[in-house]
Amino acid sequence: MDGLRARLAAILRTRSTATESPAAVVTAVGAAAVALAGAAVVWVVATDVFPYHSINHDEGVYLQQALMLLDGQLFLRPPVEDAFRPWFFVEDGGRLYPKYAPVAAAIFALGELAGEPRFALVAVAAASLALVAGVASEAFDRRTAPLAALFLLASPLFVVDSSVFLPYAPTTMLNLTFAYAYLRSDRTGDRRWAALAGAATGLAFFARPYTAVLFAAPFLCHTLWRLRTEWRPTLRERRLTDTAGRLTVTAALGLAGVTVALGYNTVVTGSPFLFPYQAFAPLDGLGFGQRRLLGHELEYTLDIAVRSNRQAVTVFFSEWVAGGLLGTAVAALGVAAAAWRGLDTRQAAVAGVAPSVVAGNLYFWGTYNILGDLDRAGDGLINSLGPYYHFDLLVPFAIFAAVGALAVLDGVRSAVGRVAESRAGTLRRVEPAHVAHVAVAAVAVVGLVTLGGTAMGDLDHRLDENREITETYETAYDPFDGGPPANSLVYLPTPYGDWLAHPFQALVNDPDYDGRAVYALDERPFEVADAFPDRRFYRYAFRGVWAPYEGSPDGARLQRVRDVSGDSVTLETTVGIPNGAQSVTARVATDDGSLYRVPANRSGSASFAVTVRSDSVVWRPASDDGARANRTDDGAGANATERLALDPDEDVLLEVFVDTGAGTGFSYRLDLLVDPTDERVRALTPRVERCRGARGCGGAAAYVPDLSPDGVFVRTNLTATERNS
Repeated sequence: MDGLRARLAAILRTRSTATESPAAVVTAVGAAAVALAGAAVVWVVATDVFPYHSINHDEGVYLQQALMLLDGQLFLRPPVEDAFRPWFFVEDGGRLYPKYAPVAAAIFALGELAGEPRFALVAVAAASLALVAGVASEAFDRRTAPLAALFLLASPLFVVDSSVFLPYAPTTMLNLTFAYAYLRSDRTGDRRWAALAGAATGLAFFARPYTAVLFAAPFLCHTLWRLRTEWRPTLRERRLTDTAGRLTVTAALGLAGVTVALGYNTVVTGSPFLFPYQAFAPLDGLGFGQRRLLGHELEYTLDIAVRSNRQAVTVFFSEWVAGGLLGTAVAALGVAAAAWRGLDTRQAAVAGVAPSVVAGNLYFWGTYNILGDLDRAGDGLINSLGPYYHFDLLVPFAIFAAVGALAVLDGVRSAVGRVAESRAGTLRRVEPAHVAHVAVAAVAVVGLVTLGGTAMGDLDHRLDENREITETYETAYDPFDGGPPANSLVYLPTPYGDWLAHPFQALVNDPDYDGRAVYALDERPFEVADAFPDRRFYRYAFRGVWAPYEGSPDGARLQRVRDVSGDSVTLETTVGIPNGAQSVTARVATDDGSLYRVPANRSGSASFAVTVRSDSVVWRPASDDGARANRTDDGAGANATERLALDPDEDVLLEVFVDTGAGTGFSYRLDLLVDPTDERVRALTPRVERCRGARGCGGAAAYVPDLSPDGVFVRTNLTATERNS
């Protein structure tokens, strides 16, 4: 009976403690409100500003990886070699795997399971805001919690990078989970929180090893400090103290995460110590000296590291945190206030994240890469997405900014209270405490308006930068508005090399290549077509270079592609000739030479017919064409013949130059893809360009009907002929 009475008394005491402070309820509600507001903000930004994703093409990597995980696959096995390799995927025999660990992709996959991948972004943002409030409460007090969450939410770096499918926000969420669970287990002695701390940091290591190590390093120092007086008695008595036992649980589960990461390496790369990013680019990693990623390389020195990181940190504190330099000053005041009061070891661990992240990033050349040209302001990915390698710096910033803001309010309350008490005799019927509350409220309002206005201005500026890119994306992806054609195969151009999702990260294949559309590089078109004989073929083309930050491309189209074969194929082409054209010259070319034709009739259009056989190209005169074909072959021979030899591995070029006078003009260019075999030939609908000058063709001048001026058009008809027909 006495035991039961004691237990009931303990429960009542717990409930009394939980309910004795209305302020605790208010701060919890405040933190929850900020987390919900953050979820709403991230949803709006993710759907409105980044509907086609950001300028960072790594998003496509994580989304492709998420689809693979949902399909139970760690590897892609494309049906045609070299035609389906996504950006940042490692080629290993007949299979492909991403250079990144699957943790962030798994989080995004949970959103896909819920019906929309961006649900994962919303959940990560809300969790991070709640967790930073929890860490602030554990390290300082409950009233710091909602303010810390508010400072985090008001930081443009948090909003922007939480709204895209990149790993920085999810990894910080895992690091915050570790910090909160670690501090709570340290305070309560509960090994369940210790286990959560270990699992979270282990998972963070799996996601981004170096990021996790930098974040956990100050807490490891706190661990060693806590054990400094216990390790000798522990060894002498051959037992674990409560503290040592609890920290052992954290360490064990953290090492379990490391083991999982090494196991994943073994499965994917064949070696536990060879990470996928090393398999992709062995010199793209930590360290000084020669660094290389694909065609980009640099001798990374300490001087470059200091310069680039100084610039990144300056930009971080001046443009990407709540309130910019004003918010940074408040955070610095918070550090000073905490130090003046006596910074305890738990608070020092939180503060230690800042120097750990800043110093640690010196050893990684990634910061240099996102800056672009160090001597050119506003260059590189940092302009749109901020210094995301320093994303974890937001944690100490937000917490100490909250401490600094409260220190200001406490100082105002104390100063005004003293003045009011000293003048109590002259201020009749006015309570000094009331005066202090009014003054604090006034300062809080002014501070909120000032910091909030600055934060909103910075955020709006950053979102505008990305909105401009999105406007270009809307133009570029307009042919896919409403989704790609059903049961289609879409050939994609290669403006950045032979990669899928680089830059077209909104166009991602299902892992089994059985989705509504299949996307392939326009490099081995016949083999790809043979792999998908039951699909309708299209070719995606855009006009201009791929530079969304400069408003290009300015138009795009999906061109229907026909696949024909026979003893011969004939391309019939009609092109528009605008009024006032001075002359028109047409040319057909192979490696064997060129055939030229000058049509006599230029009344609005000109027509040409080119027949391709297995070994030759024939240009037959049209009924309305009174001109004669002239052959040029390395400068020799006119009026020689209308036939050109055709080698097996070449295409046929048809080019029409329209001279509009005064040294101006434009060209139509048609590249006919042919596959001659034995005595038969196969062809695909040609690529079509409209070039503003005789030398303006070459991939950036796709013919887009909607962008063509009056009198400019191209019509083609590709047919096959059998000898017996």
